[in-house]
Amino acid sequence: MTSKNQQTTKYPGVFKDLKSGQYFYQTELGVDRITGKRIRKKGRTDGNGKIFKTASEANKELVRVKREYHKVNSYANYKMTYAEFMDKLYIPFYKTDVEESTYAVREKTLHTIRDRFGSKPLRQITVEDVQNYRTYLLTSKDDGGTGYSQSYASLVFGMFRKSLDKAVEMQYLEYNISKRVKAIPKGKAVVPFWTKTEFESVIAQIYISDFYEHLNFVMLWVYYMTGVRVNEGMALWWDDIDFEKKRMRIHHMLVLKSKSNWKRNSYTKTEDGKRMIALDDDTVSILSEWKKRQATIGLGGESDFIFSYDGNPMIKSTLARIIKRYAETANVQRIQGKGLRHSHASYLINEFNVSVLVLSQRMGHSSPEITLKHYAHMWSGADKSIAEEMSGNVTIKTAEKTNVQFTGNQSVTQAVKYCSPPNTPPSDGKSHLRLVVSTG
Repeated sequence: MTSKNQQTTKYPGVFKDLKSGQYFYQTELGVDRITGKRIRKKGRTDGNGKIFKTASEANKELVRVKREYHKVNSYANYKMTYAEFMDKLYIPFYKTDVEESTYAVREKTLHTIRDRFGSKPLRQITVEDVQNYRTYLLTSKDDGGTGYSQSYASLVFGMFRKSLDKAVEMQYLEYNISKRVKAIPKGKAVVPFWTKTEFESVIAQIYISDFYEHLNFVMLWVYYMTGVRVNEGMALWWDDIDFEKKRMRIHHMLVLKSKSNWKRNSYTKTEDGKRMIALDDDTVSILSEWKKRQATIGLGGESDFIFSYDGNPMIKSTLARIIKRYAETANVQRIQGKGLRHSHASYLINEFNVSVLVLSQRMGHSSPEITLKHYAHMWSGADKSIAEEMSGNVTIKTAEKTNVQFTGNQSVTQAVKYCSPPNTPPSDGKSHLRLVVSTG
């Protein structure tokens, strides 16, 4: 039904406002399957905000609006918020598309991204919104930003862009507006690690006569001497240790949210992560003594966790507290759990000049290129011993006279004279030569 204040035109859905004299369109696009409400669209301007001067202009915009709506299969709502898209579509998709452990780590970040744009309609996110978000991610806390490192800011911004990629793929958007803003470069993530001297200082603070401190010592030692990932180490059972052949099997990873809510998956971060690690005699001895110690409280069985004092696995936050406690006592830098993995790489490179191929296999990387990407900088001083061995290795003995005759357009003239006055022999009894070279 037409209002008495508006006049119909020859274009269905296009009207003229009798009070203002302006043209506008008004239409229904169907029912939103998310909310169950009717989708109504009304406008007095085109996509660029320009007021309609004729009924024809209003009709063109109405046709465009309808066409875009049908592009999204009559499902997406022009008023669908970013939060609705994330909660009902993208986050459930992401959860099924990645490993469970990856989702557990990324879930909080996804919620943070969702809350940033929350009630903003998906289709109304602008270049300015995206640019402001990029700036926010790179700004310090003191200046009102996140205080993220550049590498983490790059990760978060990349996750946001991927969510909009999915919206385009599902035809909720015609294009990804975030790609009109420059991506955040990853930068170089610097992971602090302990040198051999620092590690020695740390373990010197641990009183292993105490049962729990003994466990702390075993954890730090095994991580430092094997370089296993944190969740790989937490998943270790005693049947993963072959004491006779002196090796450790890495075939599992632990996915957990708490000590009572965990899952031991029969795979590692990557397919190449499944590996056998050779153990040194010290590590074998330390593990053997700890197994006996665990047996005094009813643990130490083949299917018991190595890192445990109550039958339950240890968790990442506990490892962080252990590191913090002894780092402060030893007065060395505090590192992350993954810093122990970097410490192992540094130890092998600087103490034994291990080859990249051996390190790659030990760390469970898919290729030596990945190893170099993460640890190439650690070899910076590894060639010092080689340079020392090179000294004097080649015997230096040159010819007493030339064995070369120059031909072609090069002529060499030599004038050999005593540097002292004519007919006066040099005071040291040696001939002094002056070489004059002329090339043409």
